[in-house]
Amino acid sequence: MPHNDDYTVKVRVPGGEWSDLFEYNVQVDMDNVQSASMVQFDMGSPVEVMVKKNNGLIQDVQIRPLVKGVQHTVNRNTILFTLEKPQYLSVEFNGDRLHNLHLFANPLETETYTESSDKVIYFGPGIHRPEDLPNTQIQIPSNTTVYLAPGAIVKAKLLIDKAENVRVIGRGILDHPIRGIEVTHSKNVLIDGITVVNPDHYTVFGGESTGLTIKNLKSFSCKGWSDGIDLMCCNEVLIDHVFMRNSDDCIAIYAHRWNYYGGSRDVTLQNAVLWADIAHPINIGGHGNPADKIGEVIENITIRNVDILEQDEDDPLYQGCMAIDCGDKNLVRNVLFEDIRVESIQEGRLFHIRVRFNPKYDKQPGRGIEDVTFRNITYNGVGENPSLIKGLDAERGIRNVTFENVMLNGTKMKSIDSFIQNEFIKGVKVR
Repeated sequence: MPHNDDYTVKVRVPGGEWSDLFEYNVQVDMDNVQSASMVQFDMGSPVEVMVKKNNGLIQDVQIRPLVKGVQHTVNRNTILFTLEKPQYLSVEFNGDRLHNLHLFANPLETETYTESSDKVIYFGPGIHRPEDLPNTQIQIPSNTTVYLAPGAIVKAKLLIDKAENVRVIGRGILDHPIRGIEVTHSKNVLIDGITVVNPDHYTVFGGESTGLTIKNLKSFSCKGWSDGIDLMCCNEVLIDHVFMRNSDDCIAIYAHRWNYYGGSRDVTLQNAVLWADIAHPINIGGHGNPADKIGEVIENITIRNVDILEQDEDDPLYQGCMAIDCGDKNLVRNVLFEDIRVESIQEGRLFHIRVRFNPKYDKQPGRGIEDVTFRNITYNGVGENPSLIKGLDAERGIRNVTFENVMLNGTKMKSIDSFIQNEFIKGVKVR
């Protein structure tokens, strides 16, 4: 794997011997693709971390998300800090967020394997490049555990189709696959612990699947349409403790697309760090079934305890850190955003709530948005575009949206007067 020499990173149990980590090169930001750094290790007790900046002087340091409150000391061109528990961080010197260090302190593995068996597909340390497989993909059957050991590099897409009781676990890396993991028409799938580096398209794609759990996933992408996690007509989904830095939507929740039908329900995203170099950190409501007599429903979506480190989207139509963008005959309802911290908007807007018709993607307008709550939202910054809340017409509008304890630059939001809005909204409350 390519090495990045911007930093030298070491870690130790306090008072013990330093372990030298491998600084992976990862590519970020589709506008002008740049090389950033990534290290990772597992920890089950407090550790000390040393980061040496190998080029230039240290003038300023930020360790984000800021809410983690990681304190550091500086000694010449080196910083030291202590981590009490596993967490995913961006270490940034002198305001440079394109050549930063992504530091992933994973929880300890509780399940490991050393060889394949009837129910285990094992990838050990080293490069695995199945070039003789169709579309460079590996299809995973039901009742199978796929284990990517630390140091394993798998250059393929993992396909879970019409399967159940499948697990993809470990600390290895999927490197430059067409897609990272594709989960279609399947049930009871767990993805836990792996890292996906610069796929051509999605990191994880879910299509008409039920019982999907994604934990401790780390993702980078730098290409057009290289979304993070996209769900088409999926139900009972948990996304927990993930770090997504993508050059398209980090998280997208849709209804019908391609061969997937039925709407999306009961999706929870929590304890996440999202960084959208392009497009939305969170996008809900696009793609539906205009041929359906009534239309599909996206409902019961919970998003809580999320740190959004950046949005940079130069097309105003697609701006929104928290976006409900309802089209294609969809109805979006019962959505909660709670405890969301937005640290930076380079180009974009905070809230985007809209029923629309976008002919690039839609054959029909959206049906409506209802019963949405934004609670305990904080943002500190300047220069972002105004938030937006707009229905399409009297029949396809927005109703019952509540903003509760929204803090903007230390001041509580008291109204939506600053929003771009129209007359097709009802029941908006600010508390």
